[in-house]
Amino acid sequence: MKKIGIITSGGDCGGLNAVVKGAALTAYSLGIKPYVIPNGYAGLYNLVEFEENELVELQPDRADFIDANLAGSEAGHSRVKIKKIDDPNKYERIKEGLKKFSIEGLVISGGDDTGSVMVDLTEHGIKCVHAPKTMDLDLQTYSVGGDSAINRIAQFAQDLKTTGRTHNRIMVVEVFGRYAGHTAFRGGIAADADAILIPEIPTDFDVLYEHCKKRYFERILNTDVKAGTYLIIVAEGIKDASGRELVDESAGADAFGHKKLAGAGKYVCQELTKRFKTDSEIKGLMKKARLYVPGIYEVPEVRDVRPGHLVRSGHSSAYDVNFGKEVGGAAVILLNNDIYGVTVVKVSGSEIVYINTKDAIKQRHVDVDQVAFHEQQGICFGRSPVRYTPNFVENKGRVERYM
Repeated sequence: MKKIGIITSGGDCGGLNAVVKGAALTAYSLGIKPYVIPNGYAGLYNLVEFEENELVELQPDRADFIDANLAGSEAGHSRVKIKKIDDPNKYERIKEGLKKFSIEGLVISGGDDTGSVMVDLTEHGIKCVHAPKTMDLDLQTYSVGGDSAINRIAQFAQDLKTTGRTHNRIMVVEVFGRYAGHTAFRGGIAADADAILIPEIPTDFDVLYEHCKKRYFERILNTDVKAGTYLIIVAEGIKDASGRELVDESAGADAFGHKKLAGAGKYVCQELTKRFKTDSEIKGLMKKARLYVPGIYEVPEVRDVRPGHLVRSGHSSAYDVNFGKEVGGAAVILLNNDIYGVTVVKVSGSEIVYINTKDAIKQRHVDVDQVAFHEQQGICFGRSPVRYTPNFVENKGRVERYM
């Protein structure tokens, strides 16, 4: 290959600039000219409209300006499903754009939606390799952005304990993740959360309430200054015990048909507050904690916080920078060896491991057996704790390593 295009698409997150930089520098080492196709699939669709000097070639000195540690993407993003474009000649238009700039293959970094479009493009004769990216961590492979998001969730949630303890508040932190709870799960574990609510386990609010009430008042009553807090991490896609999901029906759906999830944190606050108000024991506990003020402060205060896009912005974790550079570079090597329609899994020494993208983008959920492991350590997952039953397996093959 002589020229390739680099595309990032879907949601932004940590590690993406590392993918772009890794792909660009690897391409140049192989004598390939890498170009940024800006703004995701919107840019790819409009590539034919670009002037000859508009498309940025990531020469080594230009690639040097990309800060691999920054989150977000120098290449820009959009949420566009090619199949849904109202243009019967859309695939030919894309091919014309690639031909105009003599681009022979694409490195595309994104999650399951981006990957599904990549599969579609491959089936229409466009050579693509997928560098896995999603902070949701719901692909079959590890994905750029996951570690960065988990670290930021953990830090923000941990920090909120200071205001929670100062005001004796119960803090509810709502985070992204759609229908997979990986970032809430791992971020909550790292933040030393008291409760973690994820989509994989319908939330029984009676169970959550009893756990919250017991631990919250024990903390306050066991301190000399009558101070305590309780931390709950909530994934946006949680369901209640009936299986009902919380969506904003007025918001419509995005280009991939996903409804906007909304109000999980607020809903948790409402359910807990309702139970505090109807529990006959609360007045006595509030008095014992020296908190009770008639008509003003009769039940614990429950506050929801949504860090939102802060968890996918800022800086990337060191792990994501390493992984991003490796999968970005590996994607170029695969293209240059006429291997496409695949997702890079990892680089391990001289091995570049990859799988078919159709398999990579199948949604992966939190393993509930792993949840049971943490339930035995006292964390509430909105259900009655399940006994953890271990299976003992001796690893007689190659041991998986962190890096």
